[in-house]
Parts: sequence; structure tokens; C-alpha cells
Amino acid sequence: MVEPGRQGAEPSARSEINSGPAEAAGQVEGRLTLADNDLARSLFGPGNSHLSLLHKLVGAKIHVRGGQVRVVGDQAQVDLAVLILRQLYDLLAEGYPLYANDVEFAARILSHDDQARLKSIFLDNVFISSKKRNITPKSVAQKFYIEAIRHHDLVFGIGPAGTGKTYLAMAMAVAALTGGQARRIILTRPAVEAGEKLGFLPGDLYEKVNPYLRPLYDALHDMLDFERASGLVSKGIIEVAPLAFMRGRTLNDAFVILDEAQNTTGEQMKMFLTRMGFSSKCVVTGDVTQIDLPPEQRCGLLEAERILKGVEGISFVYFTHRDVIRHPLVQKIISAYDRAEAEARRTRPARGERAPGLAGEARDG
Repeated sequence: MVEPGRQGAEPSARSEINSGPAEAAGQVEGRLTLADNDLARSLFGPGNSHLSLLHKLVGAKIHVRGGQVRVVGDQAQVDLAVLILRQLYDLLAEGYPLYANDVEFAARILSHDDQARLKSIFLDNVFISSKKRNITPKSVAQKFYIEAIRHHDLVFGIGPAGTGKTYLAMAMAVAALTGGQARRIILTRPAVEAGEKLGFLPGDLYEKVNPYLRPLYDALHDMLDFERASGLVSKGIIEVAPLAFMRGRTLNDAFVILDEAQNTTGEQMKMFLTRMGFSSKCVVTGDVTQIDLPPEQRCGLLEAERILKGVEGISFVYFTHRDVIRHPLVQKIISAYDRAEAEARRTRPARGERAPGLAGEARDG
């Protein structure tokens, strides 16, 4: 793998696409010349595994000899494969460590928007975790989300599970703390029973609600080593608490994250949003297709979206199944549920605000 800070002239990738005879009628051939053989090997992956994955994702056949790449397929397949290879090669030339999942993310981004530039997304380093991994956006929506958090004091991230809403917010919070932009981090979520009765769980109140906060601890420990995270928590610099504990407080000089906001009531959401103090930043995340509130209660996230959209200084960023950064099956599962829910809505009367909607396109509102 190429190391950052390579010396010398920047390696170039030259490409051309011919519509002449290829391996079968109706096919075209694209050629890509990679000037740096070391970068080419990193691009191809161990045993050409990255090229095999790209063939599976795009459908074009890819043949290599040294730094010469030949791509065969229909016009759209060849255009996309050459575009992906060229942009991934440019990333490698910048010192980016390329992995197989980056190939998949690149194909997902560029197949939807061929004007996207992977450099502006993948090289936007948010934080280096305790595992020495660069945390960067992996989709256009994630890039919008990071930029929204940088430039707005209140950001809503709305979309399905696995799209990085909480994880990236946590990375931004830790980066703000370590960089001196925030004096403390407050992580909170509502302790909704979701079909279980808290009263039947063992232990005192803290032990009852702690399982609901576990995902926040998991993300935190992925950013910081266990000893450092535990020390910051014990000193109160990082606080993980149920939403009810926010009542009556003013949160100054803090980076505050409200997770699972779809399970807040309208009253809880208003209470939380009015806790913002001076020099604070708040990020609210939620998935409006997974509301666990009783039907008679208003969803605080949907209500806030309706009331606050268009207010200056507040940004709404939307994620879809295309932004899922988990097992590939998760993206397919979310798409299948979206289709089923859309069909169900066509065959039954709407239920107003409580009716879950499809995740919108990624945009800064």
C-alpha cells in the first residue's frame, strides 16, 4: 500500500474509450494507462481482488497488463468502470489507503452521480480513531452532513440505520473536544421501552437505562481508547445520559448529540432544543421509519422537521439506503422495507405525522 507523502511528480492516469470492435457486438472498449506501477498494484488489490469486485459491481470485464488496463462492456459499464478506476488511482496518488469497501463506496457514489469527486469526499478527514483509522465520509450525503455540522449550530440527520448519522456526529464531537472547539461532549437518547417494561429490568434507575445508552458508548470507544474514554467520562468531560436528565439544564461550550430522536415526544424535543447554550453545537439523529412511541403520542422529530425547516442556522440532511455503511445486505433490506411501506401507504389511509415516510434525497436544508 502506498504511504502518504510520496515524492516526485504526481502520477497520471490516461484513459480513452473506443467504440470499435470489442469482444462482442454492441460492446465498446476503454483503455486506462497508469503511470505508477506501485499505485497500479494497490489499485488492483491483492490478487486483483479490487478488479474482481469492480467487475461484479459494474459488469464490465477488466483486463490488465502492467499499468495498462483494458475495460470491455457496454458503453455505460465501460464509462463507469474507467471513471471509478481513474478516481481511485488519483486517491492513491494522494496517499489514501485503499480497501475493498472503498471500491464499493466509489461505485455506489459514481453510479448515482458521475460528476462527484471522490477526492473531496474520501480525503475529508474528520478524525483518527484509537485504532489509527481515518474517519472520513463515504457518500455524498455523509459529506453534506459533515459540512452541515461544521457550518451550523443545529443539524438534523434523518435516515435509515447504518448510514453513519451517529458515528460521524460522534467523530465530529471528539474532534471538536480534542481540538479545543468544545469543552465537553454530551451524548443522550430517549429511554423508550420499545416493547419492554423498564420496571421489570433488574437494578436501579441507572442500570435500567444503561442498556439504551450502550450504542453511544460503543461508538465512543471506537474513537478513543478505553482508558482515555473512561477517564473523560469519570471527569464529566464526556457525559452519556438519558434524555430525561437534560431537563432544567443549560448546555454551554458543549457538543451535544441526541440519538434516536424519532422516539422523542414533541415536548421532549422542545425541551432538548431549548437546552442549547452559548458556544454549543447540537446534532439530532433519527430514523422516522422506526418510531417506537405509542400511536397517540406526537413524534418530536417529525414535529421539529415540520416547524423548524427553513429556519436560518438550522440544517436538515437526509440519508437513503444508498448511504448505508454496513453489511451489503443491510442496504437491500432497507430498500425492500421501503418498497413494502410505500405499497402499504398506497392501499391505506394516511395516518398524518406518525406515518413513516421514505427517506428523502441527501440535501442540506
